[in-house]
Order: sequence, then C-alpha cells, then structure tokens
Amino acid sequence: MIRGAFAAALTPLRDGGGALDEAAFAPYVGFLADGGVDGILACGTTGEGILLSLEERRRAAELFLAAARDRALAVAVHCGAQTTADTAVLAAHAAESGADAVAVIAPPYFALDDRALEAHFVAAAAACAPLPFYLYEFAARSGYAVPVEMVERLRERVSNLRGLKVSDKPWEKVEPYLIDGLDIFVGAESLVAQGLAHGAAGAVSGLAAVYPEVVAALVREPMPEHTAEAERLRAELERFPFHAAAKVVAARRGVPIEPDVRAPLRVLTDAELKELALP
Repeated sequence: MIRGAFAAALTPLRDGGGALDEAAFAPYVGFLADGGVDGILACGTTGEGILLSLEERRRAAELFLAAARDRALAVAVHCGAQTTADTAVLAAHAAESGADAVAVIAPPYFALDDRALEAHFVAAAAACAPLPFYLYEFAARSGYAVPVEMVERLRERVSNLRGLKVSDKPWEKVEPYLIDGLDIFVGAESLVAQGLAHGAAGAVSGLAAVYPEVVAALVREPMPEHTAEAERLRAELERFPFHAAAKVVAARRGVPIEPDVRAPLRVLTDAELKELALP
C-alpha cells in the first residue's frame, strides 16, 4: 500500500530536450528523498511523459526505479498514452521492472464514450495485474472527466484497482471521487489539507518535484501555514511555463538538472530567468 507525499517528478533531459539526461536521475531522486517525500510518480504531467517516446518512457521508469531503490522510495509509473496498446505496453513494463504502482490518465484528444474509456482502463489494469492500479483523473489535461459511476463499475471488473490520483480543482470536483475503499491522492496543493481531512491517502504534487520538503510538511501536518506556503510557491512557478521554471529552480536548489524541456514546451527567456525570483 502506498500513502503519503509523492513528488510528481520532473524528467531530466539534455540536448535541447531531445534526450534523457541519464546521469541526472540518481542525484535528482536523492534530492527528493532528502526532502522527505514518501515516493515519486514517474513520467506524469510534470514529467512530460506524454511527450516522450515509448522507449524513453521505459528507460526513464527504469532509471527512477533504480535510484529510488537505493533511497527506499516508492515509485508509481504513469503509463497513460494516446492508444490502448501503448498504455498496456508501458503498464506491463512498469510491473516487470518492479514499480510499486501504475497510474493511467484518460487518453487525451478524443472525447471517449463510457464504453470505450472503460475498456481502455480494463486493458491497462490487466497489463500490470496484480500490481496496484490507479486512475489518474485530470480533466484539464485529458479534456474530459472520468465518470464517478465508471469508477464504481471498474471496482467490479478490475481486481487491482486501488484508487485514484485526482488533480482537478476546485474541491467540488474532487470530493465525488473520495469513494470508500479506494485510496485517493490529491494533486492540487491548495486542496491537500481538505482532502486529508476527508480521508485521502496523500498527495501527488508537481510542486514537490522542486520543493519536496514543503509538500512533505503539508501532508504530515496539514496546517493553514503549510498550505499557504505551497500556494505561494506554486503561484510563483505558474507565472512562467511551469516545466521550464521548475527545472530552473531545481537547478538553483542544487539538482544537476538542465533547463531543457521537450518541444513543444519551451525554456525560459532571459527576461523570464531574471524575473523568476525563487531560490
């Protein structure tokens, strides 16, 4: 069972974002572990996973897993992809490689009907069974929400369904997914304390990719001042292209990570680098 504070990890890249920076994975995972998180989500939204090739995603998962084993961190691998076949391939690889869990977002672009989406999730879960399987609900990225009624049906069909990562906002869009018997991880830092008060299992946070100690403190002691600090840092990062800003700040904090992101994401301009004041 996985619980607690998870960092939605950045993916170290080099060569203008064209290749994985394999040497940076272990020190980056060490930085996250030293910050107090309980685990990481590899190749998720913050990790640019949807922009990487299947080969790159498999290799990134392997690198995260190898580094996390040395630091006793749990690793969930995001395996959501545009096609069911690719999603199943990634999910099977994560299971074979020793991941602690698999998460899958609803495929973007096409607004799938319930029958198609349910079949997609069933196939993805079967590919990694009996490894714990989590739905990744993020309507702002997939383009549509996973119906709560479908989650209930999947509980009957998918023996390894353990819960969801829910990155929606505001609270009214999160609360329906707090289903008894499923572990829910909150994505929006501003809603973590409220989620925990309503039985959530923890948080999977993009902010924790850069400030792991802030999110770890928020999950362990969900006090207003910890929420306020997380909101402040998130708001500052989101004034800029988030992935690029996060990598710049991580480097400023001692991580040997390049500012490179995968196109069509872009790096910060010189003016933005000067304006980004976070240490």
